[in-house]
Amino acid sequence: MNQLTGAEALVRMLQLHEVDVVFGLCGDTSLPFYDALYRLRGEMRHVLTRDERSAGYMADVYARVSGKVGVCEGPSGGGATYIVPGVVEANESSIALLAITTDIGVGARGKYALTELDQEALFRPLTKWNKVIDTSATLPQAVRTAFRQMTTGRSGAVHLGLPFDVQKGAVEADAIWADAGYGQFPARRSAPSAGDVEAAAELLAGARNPVIVCGGGPVLSGAREEVTALAEMLGAVAATTISGQGAILDSHPLALGVVGSNGGSDETRAVLDAADLVMFVGCRAGSVTTERWRHPQPGRQRIIHIDADPAVIGANYPTEVALVGDAKLALSQLVKALAGRGAADGEAARAAVARAKESKFARFRALAESTDLPIRPERVIRDLADILPADSIVVADPGTPCPYLSAYYELTDARGRLISNRAHGALGYSLPGILGAYYARPDAKCVAVMGDGSFGFNAGEMETLVRTGAPVTLVVLSNSAFGWIKAGQDSGFGQRYFSVDFGTTDHARVAEAFGVKAWRVSDPAEVRGALAAAVEHGGPSLVDITVQPLHEAAAPVTEWIA
Repeated sequence: MNQLTGAEALVRMLQLHEVDVVFGLCGDTSLPFYDALYRLRGEMRHVLTRDERSAGYMADVYARVSGKVGVCEGPSGGGATYIVPGVVEANESSIALLAITTDIGVGARGKYALTELDQEALFRPLTKWNKVIDTSATLPQAVRTAFRQMTTGRSGAVHLGLPFDVQKGAVEADAIWADAGYGQFPARRSAPSAGDVEAAAELLAGARNPVIVCGGGPVLSGAREEVTALAEMLGAVAATTISGQGAILDSHPLALGVVGSNGGSDETRAVLDAADLVMFVGCRAGSVTTERWRHPQPGRQRIIHIDADPAVIGANYPTEVALVGDAKLALSQLVKALAGRGAADGEAARAAVARAKESKFARFRALAESTDLPIRPERVIRDLADILPADSIVVADPGTPCPYLSAYYELTDARGRLISNRAHGALGYSLPGILGAYYARPDAKCVAVMGDGSFGFNAGEMETLVRTGAPVTLVVLSNSAFGWIKAGQDSGFGQRYFSVDFGTTDHARVAEAFGVKAWRVSDPAEVRGALAAAVEHGGPSLVDITVQPLHEAAAPVTEWIA
């Protein structure tokens, strides 16, 4: 075969980049692409979703867990607009995601064709790179460029628009080639200069009480060993952002846990404030991590910043040394530069971490033992942590579950993950996202934890879970409110609650209607048993738990506690 159609060429290009699975939803403009998938897909799987948003979230979590490019697709018009939330979240979180949207034919532009939309203009501010392909012959080059853009430098999301007639046009077979290395991220890693590494090493060696704050960068780059080695060498406390959980295992005596306004505590904040030097690693030092740039307070502590994106460095803090490059490579160079200086004692750092954790978890354990009604969220988190295998993957929606899990769910196995969509915090992420986790790690127990507000965004994807047979578990924390916003109205607006409460739903019965095995729990004594049964179930399962509303709870969120 000397020629392929554009649709066939796209399928072949995905295969050459070692794409295993595509998440998406069909449409009129997608017919040539779907026909090519039917005929040529081979070992590559297509997962039909019930919403393009869900396809984006599935691809996002798949990429985070697998380290491979996540691929989602949808049709023109509404499909292109619906897929946007997943694209935005992945791009801002430095996740390599390819969003493919099919489109009306090039020849139909400007003629009021159904679903006509300027897709390139729509995706331009939302992606790292973006192109609507106007001719079939240029498709292979555009796909190669998309994979390079996604996976090199600061990884991110890209978009390819595929007009109907481009899908049917001819592509020369010898144009179909690819570098499979760009199917994983980060690809073609870059390292900081030797001079910058030496300057950072000098600062670190002279610090009395350094603290390392790890964002998502070291997690995505696989730098846990380097983070741990550097912390031990310096005798430094290692803290994380929510996205950075797992950069150092929580069982390590130098691991402080999450800092910031969502999941941090008075104890963790005090350890950070006591530092004379803070080194941010793959961390944007944004508003949540720094509690609106108050901890650390600019100018009070010396700052070293490592990031693959030079634009991040110095945006919020005066920085003495900037290391531009991949977190794993930069930390490895620092470890080598400091190797001849001897390891610090680290006793003071270990003691500070131990005191902070003991105080924080003593408060947590007391609440987790409570028999109050409604059930305290702390009990759910404790029982879930006790039941789950250490290598489980937990995906948390950004509302009610996020602060509790980020503060109190500890990662003690190198294969375990805790994932939340922290870039934009859209509700409805975890339920579809957990299917992406399952396709990336079918050997792991995958659990999604969400509020009932989040459940309402995409409950229809339970049909997808049943159709695929994925043995994932959904945990719904039900309090009949958009709890995060209600807590904000409670703490900052004189308890003037407005348009945040909704009716009570029996989520277990809804799940059963889709074919999901389900439990409903309102008694604290029944939480552990229901969670254990759901986790052991061989197919999709759901536990609906009536919990204390956030505005009445003791959630680890700075602005509410204050």
